[in-house]
Amino acid sequence: MTHVSIKNLTKVYPGLTVPSLDNLSLEINSGSLTALLGPSGCGKTTTMKMIAGLLDQTSGDVTFDGTSILKEKPENRGVVMVFQNHLLFPYMNVQDNIGFGLKMRNVHKDEIFNRVIKMLDLVKLPNMENRMPKELSGGQQQRVALARALIVQPRVLLLDEPLSNLDAHLRFEMRDLIRNLQQSMGITTIFVTHDQEEAVVLADQVALILDGKLKQYAQPDVFYKKPIDVVTAKFFGGQNFIKGTSKNNNFSSNIGKLALPKDCLQGNGILTFRPENVQIGKGPKSVNTIKAKIIEKIFLGTQTRLKLSIKDEVIQAIANPNEVDEKETGIEIDINIPPSCLWVINN
Repeated sequence: MTHVSIKNLTKVYPGLTVPSLDNLSLEINSGSLTALLGPSGCGKTTTMKMIAGLLDQTSGDVTFDGTSILKEKPENRGVVMVFQNHLLFPYMNVQDNIGFGLKMRNVHKDEIFNRVIKMLDLVKLPNMENRMPKELSGGQQQRVALARALIVQPRVLLLDEPLSNLDAHLRFEMRDLIRNLQQSMGITTIFVTHDQEEAVVLADQVALILDGKLKQYAQPDVFYKKPIDVVTAKFFGGQNFIKGTSKNNNFSSNIGKLALPKDCLQGNGILTFRPENVQIGKGPKSVNTIKAKIIEKIFLGTQTRLKLSIKDEVIQAIANPNEVDEKETGIEIDINIPPSCLWVINN
């Protein structure tokens, strides 16, 4: 297992003055799975290509277990990159595609065959070694590409939007497969995605990159519970925002005073909380129970989204349909927002 350290990594493409990647620094633990998350053009794939040796950095360094790799040839870095469009060799069958890297390393053909068969079992494609790429579905091609990468036992595995070309059902399957293989083999893995849910479900830690700069680097749940700023909170969707002042573990605003957790920012700020953390009329009044008027109900199948008015503020809440079926638009209800679900960010 390999510890990856990215130090002040920067890339300015020729003819441009604004960096595509600006001073990125990350510590990636051995055997972990890290997501580089952000919209198209934010610098995610640029980062991957510099680690893989497919692109020269403008400045900065990347080390594996304390040793810089940037002067090494791509083939000597111990890195394998899987692209979103698979890039299988069209005139090789599955066995030869998966075993190609071992063949280039002069591994004996009998060992190659045995390792290919084992790898096909791991990626749940048994008895497919003689198929041609054109005979495979998109999901099967992605599994072959993953098997080809893993069979050479890289120090670091790079996955560039590995699920973007798959339909919803196949994405769920591949997501589970990638996570299970990564954990069982212990390979340090970095993957690029623009999908927040994908990053949260798969990754041990997430690096949110916007406009070439690192916004926040943390475990997935932190982005929901303690976003660093409004931009980050909005990127993960669904947050409520209320301006006010935090003092002595209380937040005062035009909706009243709410109790806060002890580690919140003090002074002027923006209170943020997620719709799913708003409790609708549950039990006796407790701390942070306030009155709200239902101004809109949207049935979403397994849940109902509410738009609620609290004095001059409008917030969103998500409830179990059974909790609000009999509550009509325009009525006033009690809501509760537990202190542990509140967070204050700098405005």
